[in-house]
Amino acid sequence: MAATLKPEGNGAGTQAAAFVGRVVLAVAIPLIAFFVIYEGFIFLRDSNAPKWVITAVAIVWGVGGVGLLYWVFNGIVERLPAQWTARLQPFVFVGPAIAILFWYLALPTARTFWLSLFDRDGVAFVGLANYKAIFTERLMREAFRNNLMWIIFGSTFSVLFGLVVATLADRSRWEKLAKSLIFLPMAISFVGAGVIWNFIYEVRPANVPQIGLLDALMVAFGRQPQAWYAWTDIIPWNNLFLIVIVIWLQTGFSMVLFSAALKGIPSELMEAARVDGATEVQIFFRIMIPYIRGTIITVWTTIVIFTLKIFDVVWVMTGGQFGTEVIATQFYRQSFVARNSGFGSAIAIVLFLAVIPVMVYNLRQFKEQEAF
Repeated sequence: MAATLKPEGNGAGTQAAAFVGRVVLAVAIPLIAFFVIYEGFIFLRDSNAPKWVITAVAIVWGVGGVGLLYWVFNGIVERLPAQWTARLQPFVFVGPAIAILFWYLALPTARTFWLSLFDRDGVAFVGLANYKAIFTERLMREAFRNNLMWIIFGSTFSVLFGLVVATLADRSRWEKLAKSLIFLPMAISFVGAGVIWNFIYEVRPANVPQIGLLDALMVAFGRQPQAWYAWTDIIPWNNLFLIVIVIWLQTGFSMVLFSAALKGIPSELMEAARVDGATEVQIFFRIMIPYIRGTIITVWTTIVIFTLKIFDVVWVMTGGQFGTEVIATQFYRQSFVARNSGFGSAIAIVLFLAVIPVMVYNLRQFKEQEAF
């Protein structure tokens, strides 16, 4: 009896040791993986190595690090019982993405909100005083007004022109060429677009040859040159000269999406309407628009989000002068020029809150269209 019990004891001890080994391994491997990734981050942040070395490390560290995390956690989960593998494996694939979003989005947002409750130096607690200042300070009221103009005119006309171009281009034998030319500005950065349009709006004294396209035309027709976006007599309507740039850039974006949506309308539906005597205008408003309504809303809300965060064009063209301040330029000016961390953080939070309702509405539209 004693002889038979001894192997069983050894077997139980072996199983316990194996279990402890698996637990230690399961804990140690992720810790090692996270340590390697963290050291890579420290190297990229503090290294004085040549740029090509930093670039190579960033590529290997970024792609390889994420791949390593997936491989390690997937290997651990696959060694568990089948029922636990089925439960935990989905989290292996979404876990790193959630961790990255938490670290780089959720946590900085919470920290920004916390900073917004302090004074410019981040020392004295001032509560909601910074938020009160946002809605009472003159330049911030100007920024809210201008952002509203960007939303109303910028997003609306980008959608309108994109829809018109998509509808007309689909009926032309020059469709590909026309769409390529309209979409071409999308390949230009917003800073580059600002530089290009600076040449269009450039103003020189009347006795000097004009290099700006608009003022050259004005002089050619016997008119005086005009400082277009710096035209203080028409504030706030001088913002429209900046909004034109974003319409020029975003029309191609909306055109591509609308063109794809229009091509998805069944041809039988269109032909049946024509057989019933419907005009092309009636077909456009009573069939095409209702059919692609979801796409129109999605494109419009996407451009609204962008115009709420507009910064590059305004900063390159005017730097926020001449009554063209927007929320993002005020955030930059307060945070990095005036060094007022509390007020700048409060502006960032207000901008974040302004974007959330539009994002939620956009996601609901995606859900209704079963986009995800």
